[in-house]
Amino acid sequence: MQGLIWLLEALFKYFTTPTILFNAAWATLLGIIIGALPGLTATMGVALLTGLTFGFPPELAIVMLICMYVGAIYGGSRSAILINIPGTPANAATTLDGYPLARSGQGATALVTATTASAIGSLIGVLSIFTIAPLLGQIALKFGSWEFAWLAIFGITICGALTAPKDPLKGWIAGFLGLLLSQVGMEGISSYPRYSFGRLELMGGFSLIPVLVGVYGIPEILSSIRDYGKREVVVELKGRALPQIPLLIKNWWNIIRSGIISVIIGVIPGVGEDVAAWVSYDLAKRGSKEPEKFGKGSLEGLIAAETGNNACVGGAIIPVLTLAVPGSAPAAVLLAAMWLHGLRPGPLLPVENPKFIYEAAAMMLFATVIMTIFGLSLTKIFLRVLTIDTAILMPIIFILCVLGVYAINVRVFDIIVMLSFGIVGYFMRIMEYPAAPFVLGFILGPMADENIRRALILTNGNITPFFTRPICIVLIIATLLTALFRYRPKVGGA
Repeated sequence: MQGLIWLLEALFKYFTTPTILFNAAWATLLGIIIGALPGLTATMGVALLTGLTFGFPPELAIVMLICMYVGAIYGGSRSAILINIPGTPANAATTLDGYPLARSGQGATALVTATTASAIGSLIGVLSIFTIAPLLGQIALKFGSWEFAWLAIFGITICGALTAPKDPLKGWIAGFLGLLLSQVGMEGISSYPRYSFGRLELMGGFSLIPVLVGVYGIPEILSSIRDYGKREVVVELKGRALPQIPLLIKNWWNIIRSGIISVIIGVIPGVGEDVAAWVSYDLAKRGSKEPEKFGKGSLEGLIAAETGNNACVGGAIIPVLTLAVPGSAPAAVLLAAMWLHGLRPGPLLPVENPKFIYEAAAMMLFATVIMTIFGLSLTKIFLRVLTIDTAILMPIIFILCVLGVYAINVRVFDIIVMLSFGIVGYFMRIMEYPAAPFVLGFILGPMADENIRRALILTNGNITPFFTRPICIVLIIATLLTALFRYRPKVGGA
């Protein structure tokens, strides 16, 4: 009860203080814009804003950073739905059904549904922060190097099976190819260069954002140029930009399931919103009465993906507050910002500053309300993107891709990486190898590599714990069931 009182007090203060309201509003809007621009991720947005808030009071600074975080994860759905390029890795699963919906004339429906699902997912994340934070923090501590290694393999298996409906083997090949390419550069334990061929640029490996933008953005640009004039885009501009209540009621279990599992995934350090979205999407497809619609414009799949990645934000903040361990990359920057502003998250936080956990929940709820208002009010403005001629839109997107990639490290090499992976992604698309497991494999590759090697160091080369630890056994069974489910025998020779 005391926690609820503290949360309500904080909310009242935020909504009635003009300075906080103004700064939170522009931070959320900026987050949505950064999330929607290919190459500019939530991590980059929170990092850039951290520098700008250095002279701000701690409370105001943290509010703005959480608003940026929530807005950017949501904003990535805009570009994912409208131009088939996820603004952040967390929105890769959104492209599977969001873009087909936009192409079929249901752009407004897709944008509004994604906004509503994102808001509900964030609310589930808020509830998790002040209700189950201590419990989930204890579960996260049980994950060791062995579990993280299997978690990476499980994530690639799920993603590959989901995104290659005709032949899941292509999805798994793409996933493990991404994992292989993530090994380029100096490895994380001894800093020994691998596959660098003596080139200084390759010793640092391939950065995630150039790979992400290349694999998703360049193939879409090339495909649009190839098909210019061959396909007509139907744009839905009529109707109110309001949530469809019957659709939400119909998907109530889908929403709750996606929210809960994503909060749990968010608590696990280093996993993040992209894995949460894919797992939510997988569970939605498995439990759907119409699984054949997934990947072709399913509102059910869109709801699962957007509920998942936004609920994961709340989950990722939990270990930041209770353990001083980030659950995702943006949460890691948020943790650094808290230290910068004099806060001390960790096991002693409930003793030294018992109100702050509930204030953090109020900050996220505050950000969710602002995000929803902007999301619904700007739907038709975002939708106008679909009415722009491809000959005008694609050069603009290409320039944004180049600028977004170059701005991160200010290296021409990153542009070369983007173009190279873009060509690879284009031929993968032609041969029907999905891009999503490739990117996920690239993201999870370092985690799998470092944890496998660390686990072997801890056991002097003994691999037995990989197969005997309880959580490892659960992940192994889940991985095998995922693979066998896609290749289950058909009865009657059908």
